[in-house]
Amino acid sequence: MIVLKSPAEIQKMAAASRMVAEILAGLKEMVAPGVTLLELDAFAEQETLKRKAKPAFKGYSGFPYSLCCSVNEQVVHGMPSGRVLKSGDIVSLDFGVVYGGFYGDAAITVAVGEVSPQVAKLVKVTEESLYKGIEMADTEHRLSDVSHAVQAHVEKYGFSVVRDFVGHGIGKELHEGPQIPNFGAPGKGPKLKVGMVLAIEPMINEKGFDVKVLQDGWTAVTCDGGLSAHFEHTVAITDNGPLILSRL
Repeated sequence: MIVLKSPAEIQKMAAASRMVAEILAGLKEMVAPGVTLLELDAFAEQETLKRKAKPAFKGYSGFPYSLCCSVNEQVVHGMPSGRVLKSGDIVSLDFGVVYGGFYGDAAITVAVGEVSPQVAKLVKVTEESLYKGIEMADTEHRLSDVSHAVQAHVEKYGFSVVRDFVGHGIGKELHEGPQIPNFGAPGKGPKLKVGMVLAIEPMINEKGFDVKVLQDGWTAVTCDGGLSAHFEHTVAITDNGPLILSRL
């Protein structure tokens, strides 16, 4: 079921999403060689509580941390640990809060120190693909137009789109309808309507798109060991086109 939000509800979601954007900006500043994933998780949780909000992921289906940290070949849902970031790594930071009864959710991928041109390109193209998808998030289009825009951009550069994980609707629940794949033919699926709020999140692999989940039951990794990048915004569909809620 797709739940349409009123302008007042979208305002509440904007407040939650803005917090996510602020905290991700702080995390991005923290990322450096020598920093541990647990330090990033602790910062995210402290900043959330300081704002009188609640970390969205902690306890969600049993996930024990506030932040998802996915390094290098890890695609999504990486668990914070004492792992130390080193120059040349990339780390995806996926974060959400609950505030005023509504969720906000966003993700960024950050390069640690110096990375190779190929790795920098993967990160750049993944972020670009998010905005290509967002450009399609208006009442002129259908859901798969968003999906297709992401896929078309990414594959132009020889990268691949993860099939096993998708974006989602968001609101009073973290995951609502519709599911939003990052691949597919255009012109399919529901017509986009004012009041829909979508968490659009391309997960893009350097090599093949196959992924597997590790024994911890959470961390998804590429099957071929290639790197993966991930970006996400919470986006409302309005009369004036897409409104990115999770942006500073």
